[in-house]
Amino acid sequence: MSAAPRPADGLRTKTITWEDPSISAAAMATMTGREQLLAILDGRLPRPPIAELIGARLVSIGEGMVVFECTPDESVYNPIGLVHGGLLCTLLDSAAGCAVHTLLPAGVGYSSIEIKVSFLAPVRADIGKLEAEGRALRVGRQVAFAEAHARTATGKLVGHATSSLAVMRP
Repeated sequence: MSAAPRPADGLRTKTITWEDPSISAAAMATMTGREQLLAILDGRLPRPPIAELIGARLVSIGEGMVVFECTPDESVYNPIGLVHGGLLCTLLDSAAGCAVHTLLPAGVGYSSIEIKVSFLAPVRADIGKLEAEGRALRVGRQVAFAEAHARTATGKLVGHATSSLAVMRP
């Protein structure tokens, strides 16, 4: 059985460009996590390719806290016409991880061990901008814990995550 041809009038495209990610990764050796994120925020270091791919922007950095914004479009829809949960999970994972990163010294990295995401409301492209705020809860020598919340522009909570992260020391 073969599928019927789809009409070309519904065709859409999206072009993604990014800079060499090794530039920002190399800066980790000499910059604290907060310094590195501030350099990305003000354009002295390139944004990570994943941020370009999903359209996320780092907009605020504090001590143990970050905020990302993302305006999803239909290119991230699943087959039932909703924003795929993977986009929200990625946004929450980035917010939680970067919140921890703001507290790490130069040369120390992190990697997600686990993340638990609760999807609290469906998200469609017409929802507009999403804001994900991440907060570090505890940063230990080997493991860190963080949480993140995603809200619409009107403040409606659409997702929550808790995360455990490995602290990678040289």
